[in-house]
Amino acid sequence: MPAGTKDDPWVLKTPPGSSEYTMYRDEAANPPALVCQVGSTKLTYQLRAVEDLHAWLREQGDWVPLGAADENKPAADGTVEAWGRSEDNPVGGWYGLRKGYRGRFGMYLPPLLEVLGLAELTHDARNNRMRAVTE
Repeated sequence: MPAGTKDDPWVLKTPPGSSEYTMYRDEAANPPALVCQVGSTKLTYQLRAVEDLHAWLREQGDWVPLGAADENKPAADGTVEAWGRSEDNPVGGWYGLRKGYRGRFGMYLPPLLEVLGLAELTHDARNNRMRAVTE
């Protein structure tokens, strides 16, 4: 498995399998970040999102819709995307760090949790869902 560093990033596919992208940890960033490179677009999310999302999924106890949406579009209630921007999450709002590029949390974080063995994910053309893997 890749180390998840800039030199050895995770190579991931969106839940429908239609696009490939990379992610890596940047622990030197303030705050520590996940860097997501999608083509020429760079998205950054707080690194703690991985553990926080896994904990939230465990609390949900069942499948949760992903609901990926751009930052300018509303996220459907009860989705991973909505939680990733909610004032009720552990960071009190957006996990995305770069204004204008904070959305799509529900598209790019779930495949990483799947690769790390923290979640199961459906891979349909649309309306994908995820749930926590519990030992």
